[in-house]
Amino acid sequence: MTEIIEIFRKEAGRCAEKIKKHRSVHVVSHIDADGLTSAGIICTALERGNFDYTTRFVKQLDEKALNTIADENHELVVFTDLGSGMCEHIKSRGINAVISDHHQPQGTLEFHLNPHLFGANGSYELSGSGSTYLLASALGKNRDLSSLAIVGAIGDMQHLKMGQLVGINRIILEEGVKGGDLEFKKDLTLFGKQTRPIYKLLQYSSDPYLPGLTGDEEACINFLHSLNIRFSQDERWRRWIDLEITEKQKIISGLFQYCLKSGIPSYKIERLIGEVYVLLKEREGTEMRDASEFSTLLNATARYDHAEIGLAVCMGAVSYTHLRAHETGRNLVCR
Repeated sequence: MTEIIEIFRKEAGRCAEKIKKHRSVHVVSHIDADGLTSAGIICTALERGNFDYTTRFVKQLDEKALNTIADENHELVVFTDLGSGMCEHIKSRGINAVISDHHQPQGTLEFHLNPHLFGANGSYELSGSGSTYLLASALGKNRDLSSLAIVGAIGDMQHLKMGQLVGINRIILEEGVKGGDLEFKKDLTLFGKQTRPIYKLLQYSSDPYLPGLTGDEEACINFLHSLNIRFSQDERWRRWIDLEITEKQKIISGLFQYCLKSGIPSYKIERLIGEVYVLLKEREGTEMRDASEFSTLLNATARYDHAEIGLAVCMGAVSYTHLRAHETGRNLVCR
């Protein structure tokens, strides 16, 4: 993997030099968590480099979208988290382009960053945001954007195959840890540890499904009572992050015993614990602190056709934008 990442960085440097020859860039990205973080990474790098840039988000890069882009006659187009499957179509339209993607390539393009081209697997070793992070790192001092690359990788479920991030994703994670931007640890994998009341973690658990608890609020509260867990404090529901270590251990132990008694297969029970990723520069108790919650929030902004809000959050948006994204994602994220 060391040799692969070095070759990838060299090619990223070549693509960065291509970008530096222009002052105006049009960014085209996919409208999902990986695409939004990819756009956030490259747009932040462009802003820091004093480039003029515009953005466009698409659900699918088809010939119609490419015709529109070609007709606009942009100085340079950077495709992120898409484009690899349309290389020949991009060339045939005379679009001056750089592609930073991780999907299976079709055709060739002179300036093309993709893990598949260097012997890595784009389905679990590097995401679109990871590829774009390496491009941004070649453009300037942008190592602090590693956290967005990890959010994008989690949004694309790249940690599921091996139970943790591996390959070039792992190298990016380690850079983020070294820079004080990221932390990874073994913890409960249920969704919502930063924001949900602890009984809601159980109530909305789907992986694994907890028979007798999933979907039953009262049963979840009773389960916590049986473990002598105080789940509220000063009229405020306690979240997983509010608990003491001993309380967390008690809940995890209780859940394992409950699952065994319920006949849940051991491989499903084991999924209760896994590697989780924390964004240390984000405020504790917000969706942006946890990579899984952050990626779900971004997918929510995309689902409601508010990609610009998701991008603004990725780029360190003002409080109003944070609030709008928070409200937009509420139906999906916190239910």
